[in-house]
Amino acid sequence: MSKSTRKSVLPAKTHGYEFGGPIGAFAASFGLPIVCYLAAFLCNDVSGCPLPSTLHPRSIMLKGLKKEAGWPQNGIQGLASLRVTGFVLAYYFFSFLLQGALPGLVVQGVQLRSGGKLEYKFNAFSSAVTVVLIAAVGTYLHGPDFPLWSFIWANYVQLITVNLGIAVCLATFVYYRSFSVRTGNKHKRELAAGGHSGNIIYDWFIGRELNPRIEVPIIGTVDIKAFCELRPGMLGWVLLDLAFVVHQYKLYGFVTDSIILITLFQSFYVFDALWMEPAILSTMDITTDGFGFMLAFGDLVWLPFIYSLQARYLAVYPVQLGLGGVAGVLAVQGFGYWIFRSSNNEKNRFRTNPDDPRVAHLEFIETKSGSKLLTSGWWGFSRHPNYLGDWIMAWSYCLPTGIAGYVVKYGSPVVMSHGDMVDGEGFVSGGSVKKQVLQGEARGWGMVVTYFYVLYFTVLLIHREMRDEEACKRKYGADWEEYKKKVRWRILPGIY
Repeated sequence: MSKSTRKSVLPAKTHGYEFGGPIGAFAASFGLPIVCYLAAFLCNDVSGCPLPSTLHPRSIMLKGLKKEAGWPQNGIQGLASLRVTGFVLAYYFFSFLLQGALPGLVVQGVQLRSGGKLEYKFNAFSSAVTVVLIAAVGTYLHGPDFPLWSFIWANYVQLITVNLGIAVCLATFVYYRSFSVRTGNKHKRELAAGGHSGNIIYDWFIGRELNPRIEVPIIGTVDIKAFCELRPGMLGWVLLDLAFVVHQYKLYGFVTDSIILITLFQSFYVFDALWMEPAILSTMDITTDGFGFMLAFGDLVWLPFIYSLQARYLAVYPVQLGLGGVAGVLAVQGFGYWIFRSSNNEKNRFRTNPDDPRVAHLEFIETKSGSKLLTSGWWGFSRHPNYLGDWIMAWSYCLPTGIAGYVVKYGSPVVMSHGDMVDGEGFVSGGSVKKQVLQGEARGWGMVVTYFYVLYFTVLLIHREMRDEEACKRKYGADWEEYKKKVRWRILPGIY
């Protein structure tokens, strides 16, 4: 490719490294998958949450750690499975089929730099409902022994591996394919502003092409980034939660209010996002970021397997909240959702139709680029009120686990009824058992796992806000500085 041709393909405006540049991209590409595996092994139904040995670090032995973690007997090979790979690929293929076969809303995206707009077919909600209905019918016919639920629980680690492999393959495929982007191509392909640094590791991680698409026979055009954003991973999160609910029932003969709350909250969050699918067209993920390992891994691995950790914990150690606890958690969730959804709706209504009576009274700054920046209503409260609502809701996913932590003890068989208490602390798995799940000395230490989501989400939202800030500075220039004088606070007024 000649130098002149290369310039014509690149965006007019580029920016420097993010996420710590190549070193940060390398660390995230290897470190974050390790975090997923650590969460799976360090909090389990074999020895406890966290592993008993980690409470006494001076006595840690590798052999003992492997036993407590439930490390596969055949070593690292046990992290993968051809059988599991086949089932996961079938799940992805079925998702493709549903996108192509089911009717959907056809919407145009935002204006592209090269001119024109891409078309998107949205039917993620009906696709997800179809899958959940199939699972519901299977559960009705087979009860808790429906193979889907036991398959997910028994192959949890292998599911992480397969989805990680898919993310790596997708990132590699779109990276190499991005070099075929040409000026004036009929498919409106473009490179992302931040994804062509020339460093292979960084560009593979961050994503070179803005909206990579493929043509699939029978199904038609598939936008890889939009597909991954709301389909296999988001629905996978719900399916994981449901599998954990079923596992708790199979172990104890009942389902606790805590795991029901978490599953309902997270399912509502997912299906609300799917119902509002066209809203993703105005997000940074779609309009600005290229599609690389960062988004592929985040959508397909990190989101379903890290976001469902609380339900997985409760599947092994049930927690009953009672009416007071349920009311408190509901209040946190409701307050967060009210801020999140009402602020997003206000923004979307204003962008779609500024004359809508519900938003016509709002004040705004009109920039030189023609965009309008709200300075009253929710968006006068702070620059990212939706982030605040999202963060508050994150607490409602973790609070039901309480003061978390448990140990699994093995002993002589004891005969007890379902739900009987052992030493006033934990539950037994019912009937004639050899395994007891107690809190013991692990009480509180399990919060490292069950409350990790809140800590991670705090970092994520602050980092995302900082990226938004830089993007807006580049886009609006002096108008953005004027806007910041009117809307001083980034997320939470008086604090940040």
